[in-house]
This record gives sequence, C-alpha cells and structure tokens, in this order.
Amino acid sequence: MQRRSLAATASRILSRRRWARARSAPRVAVPGRSPPAAPGRDVVALESALAFAFDAPFEVPSEARRSVWATGRAPTRSSHPLDALTPEEMSAASAAAKERAGGRPVRFVAVALREPSPGEVEEFEEGEGTTPRREAEVVILDSATGVATELLVRTDGDVVSSRELPPGTQPLLTPDDCFLAEEIAKSDPELKAALEERYGIADMDRVVGDPWSVHLASEDDAKLATGDDGEIRRLVQTFLYLRTEGEGMECNHYAHPIDLLPIVDLNSKTVVRIDGLDRDPPPKIPMTRANYHRDLIGTNSYLQRQWRSDRLKELTVVQPEGPSFAVSENNLVEWQGWSLRVGFNYREGLVLHDVRYAGRRILNRASLVEMAVPYGDPNPPYTRKCAFDVGDYGLGYCANSLELGCDCLGHIHYFDVCLPNSEGEPEVKKKAICMHEEDDGILWKHVEYRNGHNESRRSRELVISSIATVVNYEYLFYWRLKLDGSIDFEIRLSGELSTNLTSEQEDPNDPAHGVLVAPGVNAQVHQHMFCARLDVAVDGTKNTVSEIDVVPRDSPYGNAFGPAETVLKSEKEAVRACDATKARTWKVSNAEGKVNSITGKATAYKLIPFAKGPAQPTLLTNPKSSVSTKGAFANAHLWVTPFDERERYPAGEYTPQSLEQDGLPKWIEGDRNVEAENVVLWHCESAFCS
Repeated sequence: MQRRSLAATASRILSRRRWARARSAPRVAVPGRSPPAAPGRDVVALESALAFAFDAPFEVPSEARRSVWATGRAPTRSSHPLDALTPEEMSAASAAAKERAGGRPVRFVAVALREPSPGEVEEFEEGEGTTPRREAEVVILDSATGVATELLVRTDGDVVSSRELPPGTQPLLTPDDCFLAEEIAKSDPELKAALEERYGIADMDRVVGDPWSVHLASEDDAKLATGDDGEIRRLVQTFLYLRTEGEGMECNHYAHPIDLLPIVDLNSKTVVRIDGLDRDPPPKIPMTRANYHRDLIGTNSYLQRQWRSDRLKELTVVQPEGPSFAVSENNLVEWQGWSLRVGFNYREGLVLHDVRYAGRRILNRASLVEMAVPYGDPNPPYTRKCAFDVGDYGLGYCANSLELGCDCLGHIHYFDVCLPNSEGEPEVKKKAICMHEEDDGILWKHVEYRNGHNESRRSRELVISSIATVVNYEYLFYWRLKLDGSIDFEIRLSGELSTNLTSEQEDPNDPAHGVLVAPGVNAQVHQHMFCARLDVAVDGTKNTVSEIDVVPRDSPYGNAFGPAETVLKSEKEAVRACDATKARTWKVSNAEGKVNSITGKATAYKLIPFAKGPAQPTLLTNPKSSVSTKGAFANAHLWVTPFDERERYPAGEYTPQSLEQDGLPKWIEGDRNVEAENVVLWHCESAFCS
C-alpha cells in the first residue's frame, strides 16, 4: 500500500503577551505580533533540513561528526526524585514482586517509577522536607488464573502495598503479549487447515497476524471475555495478511489481506474463535504488489518501480560551536531561558516535567495520555476494531530507536530509556528520545517604510521528539519550545493503513465504509482521538481557566468586536468544545496575585487548539455505542479537573476489554470547583482518516 503521511494535529500553549519579562532586556509587546528578540540575542540563521539519496545511506563528513550528535545512556541515579528507574532498581522491584507471588508463574506488564507529587518535588528543590522515597509501580499477571495485581515496591526491595484487581480487569498488552498472540494464532491447527483449504497456503512463515486488542462492542462480544467454565480470557484478535515475496519481512503485507480473523486467549494460549469461516466461496486474496522496501520496489504492480532520478541536493545542518542547549543530571535540559526535565515511561512514552521559562513555572507535567481510534465499518467482525493505543499497548513500549539522518537532523542529543520485558528484566532502548534545535523562520520583522531600514530576528526552536510504531501506524510526537515563550505540541501520522477485504455485502470496487487503496483492498474510515494531560502551574500552584471568544460588540457604526471572557468555575462548566467561528481559546491565569506590570492583569498562558487541515470533530460514533461510552473523553475538546494524583488516564487505568465507563466522566460527577485551584487541563484533538 502506498505509504501515507498524514498531518494530524498540533496544539499550542501560547504565551500571553501579559507575561511579564522573558529576557534581561525589556521587550515591546504589540497585540497580535511576536515581540522582538532581546538585544544581543539575534538568532543565527541555519539550514534546518537534510535530504539524502534514497539509493545510498547518508554519511556524515568526518570533520563534522563530533558536532553532529551525542547519545544518552542507560538511566543512572542522580539526586533528583524524577529520575527514571535504573536497571538495578527495576530488577530489585521485579524480584520483590516475584517473591510476593510466591513462586507462581507471572507475566510483568509494568515496572515504572512512582512519580512524587509536584508538591514533594517542589519541597525537595527548595530544600524543605525529605527526599521522596524511590518507589516502583508494578503490575503483574498470574499466568494460571489471569488475575492482575498492582504492587507498590520500594527500590530497596520492600513491598509497600499489593492489590489484586477484580477478575477480568485487563492491563495493557505488552510487546511480548503481541508476539505471543501472533505465535498462538499461526500455530493453531484449525487456522492452518482453513488457510490451506481455502487458499492453498501451507507456509505459515508467509502469514502475518497483526495483534489488536478486542473492543467489546456487543453483548455477544462480551461473552468472549470468559470461557465456558468461567475462566478469564485475555483476548487479542489477529488480522491476517499474506507476504507474497521476499526472503524475510520485506513484503508490504497490507496489500494482501486475508478474510479470516482468529481470536486468541493469551491465558490459555489457544485460539477461541475464527471469524470468516462461514464466507463461502472465500474471497480472493488481492495480489497487486505495492511495496516500499528498497529491495522490492521493482516488483510493484502500479506504484513506481525505481528510485526517482530528480534527487534532492544535499542540504546539511552544521553547528560548529555545538548546540545552545545543555543537559545535566541525566535529564535536566536548559535552553534560552527554558528549563525542564525529560521523562519517559512504558505507557505515555515521552513526558515533560517541571517546565519553566525564565525560572517561572508553566507546567508541572505534560504528556499524551490516551488515544481512541474507532473504525467506522458496521460489518462484523470490524465492529470490534477500535484501539485505545496508549492504554491498550503503551506508547513507551512501542517507541522507536531513532536514527540520525532519518528520524532526526542536526546536532542531536539522544536519551536512552529502560523498560521491562515480560519477565520483569530491564532492557535499555537506545535513542528513544531525540532533542535538537531547528531554525523556525522569522521571529519578528519590521521595515520602516519611510527610509527602508529593516530590523529582523531569526527564530529557533528546541524540539524534543519520540516516535512510536503501534502495529501499522507510526505516531510522531514533537514538543517544540520557542523563543517567544510559547510551546507547540505536534502529532504527525505515518506508516501503513490497516487494510481488509471488503465485506460480503459490499461492492468490492466501491466500499461503503472505506477507501479502495488497491484493487480489492479496503482502508476503513476511522478517527484518531488524542488526549493530552497538562498539569498547569502558571506562575504558581493555583490557576483559573477561562474561555475566550471573539465576538461582535454593539457600536454606533457596527465595527466593534473583541474578546469575551467567561471563567470556568466548575468541572461540568469546563467541559468545552472548540468553536472556530469565534476563534475560541482557553486562558490559564495565575490566581495567586501575580500580575503583569504593564496591564495589571494576571499573568497567563493560552491554550490554542489547532489542526492542520479542516477543524476536526469530536467523536463521531453514536452516543449510545460502546466506543462513545468507553471513549467519552473524546466527546469534548477540553476538560478541567482539580489535581488528583490518582486521576491519570481519561478512559481509566485499564482499557483492554473494559465495558464500564471510567475516567473523566466519572471524575467530574461531583462537579468540583476548578476556580483558583491546582488544576489539570485535558485537551483532546482529532485526525479524521478517510
């Protein structure tokens, strides 16, 4: 299938012009314009991209290698409470969990730092109070019973607490779970016989099984979650494809979907059902070749068969004096007035901690905490095709090891991360996070037209990025810190579309619920509903959120318009949707008396929702559907809640096979006050793929 790169969504936390001083020299703020850079802070214009030939790997000139990149290392302990678990600490926590299991075989789902609260971190940094204890949150599954257990373990090996989760509660699927599911499916005698009988496929090495969590869309689906004897099932459905050529995994199997869908139980290690066996006669497997691998493009049926001849000329990024950022204490980053700590965990992947500008706090914590991906095909078995990619798989587990010249350009600092495998053993993933500077065009410019005098300042941004491959999709995450004090969060979508054959009742040349991307190959319409959690702390702990609409005002000549501000006082009032017709934004103001010395108004930041392309809708599924119940967070673009360290994920702690509504809709039932409080913003945006 032709590779598709979709610009998804980018949301900006834009600095208010009421923010007081951001540099050592005053800056003139003009409404609607970016302020000039401070004297002596002009940005050197640098080329910020690199094109390399498709038919040859990019090689860094030897004289430039030392200034091009530096890599991180496995996490080591410094003295800061937000340091990630070291491999030694992870091993100690896993050993304690195994001991608590009493010798029963268990599979590890998670071993991660229990993060101290922002208050504990602040007390530590100010020299007040004691250093927070180093503790790990551990989740294990009993391999025999399928019951999950949460443990809180000190890194010295002491178990602080242990809680068995209700039967049927399913933690996320680890990479080892996904590999196991495909292995179980491809080893099943019934599936092997069906593939050979229907299609003449005897070589199972040519069969691919994409592992998907099972979305329980109906009562019949819910019955799958337990066996005939009441045993708990941990389900994975594996969408099947055929590799038609190549010696390994080079073939683009998404061009060759197979109509059979086995459902695997990881606990019993069996296939519990195969959907599609009743389709008779079986539909033909599409055999049109649509390869992207460099060794197979010459076999393509309709895509180009050779590399382009009009190759781009080399464009190099060089910083002879090195980067302008500095990294210390493992993860403390400082750049042009900004400071923050870079974090990472198995579920959210990249996390920003303690984000400050000119020493003044803006965010305690920021990360992507959930993603609902419903597919809009009502034909069985695709009603079960809906993934919650953060809660079902974990963006950290799915993170790529990034490469210079392909994923990152310029003078790079990489951060390595440590994650557990299913045995609880630490494994270091190299270069999971990339950080570099990019030229960002013009920051500010003005020409005095009367005499032609020109003043211009170049802009630069610090980019902190991570890329996750969740089965077929690549998600590219970019946090961009800018010289004007603003922050962008950009998400790009790439990779492969999840394909299937058209359903029996559909026209194979005109699918009703998707797009034909090759003869006989259907890519179903779907949404990507992203939710970012922003633990804000603008100039202090207590903040107030207000909604800003630009509206017309009464005036004698009818030309007046301007902002109308509405304070969001309670949780239910703060469930809001974007309105592009009013240029709607949300302002987060300090509620502790910090004011701008010019305006006399509270210092503040704005959350500006932004999507590349047309404004994107909230969740489009029927409000009564199981998708809308489980993914209710995606029915609004903004939620505001008081800070509670237990409220971490907007669809709840455990999303696989969940039936009950959890997360944000449950939390706001009490309609708590959010005015002049320690608040968390939950910002949702979407990408629509058709």
